[in-house]
Amino acid sequence: MAEHELDVYPSRVALEPGVTSRADPVVYGSPSTGPLSAEVLAQYDRDGYLVFDELFTAEEVQRLRLAVDTLRSSAAILKRPEAIHEPSGDGLRSIFRVHELDEVLSALVRDQRLVAVAAQLLGSGVYIHQSRVNFKPAFVGKEFYWHSDFETWHVEDGLPRMRALSISLNLTDSNEFNGPLMVIPGSHRSFVACVGETPENHYKESLKRQQYGVPDRSILKELVAEKGLVAPKGKAGSVVLFDCNLMHGSSSNISPYARSSLFIVYNSLKNAPRTPYGGRPPRPDFIASRELAPLTAGA
Repeated sequence: MAEHELDVYPSRVALEPGVTSRADPVVYGSPSTGPLSAEVLAQYDRDGYLVFDELFTAEEVQRLRLAVDTLRSSAAILKRPEAIHEPSGDGLRSIFRVHELDEVLSALVRDQRLVAVAAQLLGSGVYIHQSRVNFKPAFVGKEFYWHSDFETWHVEDGLPRMRALSISLNLTDSNEFNGPLMVIPGSHRSFVACVGETPENHYKESLKRQQYGVPDRSILKELVAEKGLVAPKGKAGSVVLFDCNLMHGSSSNISPYARSSLFIVYNSLKNAPRTPYGGRPPRPDFIASRELAPLTAGA
C-alpha cells in the first residue's frame, strides 16, 4: 500500500478488536437510477440486506442447478484450485469463479435483474469481484463462521471502500433446518476490526475454515443484543442481496435437506482493488478478480 493511501478501515493490526462507524454511504444511487423504489432503498440503507422471493423461475433454477451439477461432477474441475474441499478432505465445500467455467452461469451474472439493482445501489458501473457456489449437503454440510466480507476483501484483496455487495441465489429451498444464511440487521454500519496478523497464503486455509478475520465474540454478542438476528430463508430461486460489510454466517447442516447457493459479488468500478492493506500479496484472481471488466445486461 502506498504511503499516501490512508487506511480508513484498519484491521488485524491491533492487539485488541475494535468497532468503528462506517465511513462510506450504503446506498450510492437513487430511485431514478434503477428499479428499486425510494422505500426499498431506505430499507436496504437501514438493514443492509434485501430479499427477493422466487426472483428466478423453477425452469431457470433447474438450468442453473444442471450447470452447477456438471461442474461438480467434472473430474477436471475438481482438480482445479477453484474447487475448495472441506477441511477433512471429504466433500466439496465451494467452487469459485463459476461464471468463467460455465456459459449458463456466465449469463447469470449479466442478468439485468441483478446487474441493474447492483448498479443502482452502488451508483456506478459494476464488475465481478468474485463468484462461487457453496454446498451444504444433507447431514454433513459444514458451517461458515461469522464474518464481514469487506474485512477480508479490504485486508487481503485491497478493496479500499465499502462499495460492493453480494447476491446469494438459492438453488435449493433454504429453511430453518439446513443451515440457512444468518445476518445481523444493521451491522453493516459498524466496522469490526479483527486481531491477528494475516499469515502468508492464508486463503488456502481460510476458504475451508476461517481463523483470521474472525470477529470477537463479545462484539458479536453486543451487535446481536442491539440489532437482533435474522435468517432470511426462501424457496429455490429466491435471492438475498446484502451489503459487503453486513455481519453474516451460517451453521452446519445436520438436516436431511441439502442446501446450495450461488454467490455473485458485484464491486463498483470506482472501487478498484489496490495493494492489499494486510501487507501480503493479493489473493489469486479466481478468488478476487483484479480485472475490471464492466458488465452490461446481455453483454
